[in-house]
Parts: sequence; C-alpha cells; structure tokens
Amino acid sequence: MIQRIEGKKVIGVKQTTKAIKNGEGKVIYIAKNADTDIIQSIEELGKEHSLDVVYVETMKELGRLCGIDVGAAAALVLME
Repeated sequence: MIQRIEGKKVIGVKQTTKAIKNGEGKVIYIAKNADTDIIQSIEELGKEHSLDVVYVETMKELGRLCGIDVGAAAALVLME
C-alpha cells in the first residue's frame, strides 16, 4: 500500500480540476467515498488528458496520504 504520495501535488477538487485543465497533471488520486458527481467530473477530465487514475478507499485516507489532517476527495501529482 502507498505510504505517502510523493512529489509536487495539489489537493482538493477545485485545485485538481484547475491543474488538469492547465495540462499540469500526471496522476490523479480519487477517494471512492467522495460525492459521485465530483468523482465523475474529475474522471472525465482525467480521461480527456490521458492521466492515470488511482483510487483510494476513503477521503480520510487520501488526506493522510497527502500529508494533511483532513479528508480530501481528490489530489493530483503534478509534472516536474
């Protein structure tokens, strides 16, 4: 299992969406228990930009993997 998401990243739906649209993304992390509408829009954007998608069980776990103390619906690892 992943211990921590490495590299420069953005956390949260708005930041993730903005970075994907700007062509800055490499890998998307999505929490499975996040709101379905949110997940679908980010998945579609990811497919349009040919990004890899990694699913994490819970928002709390994704937040922990990002190094924050709150849950996160989505995170994006940025290109170096």
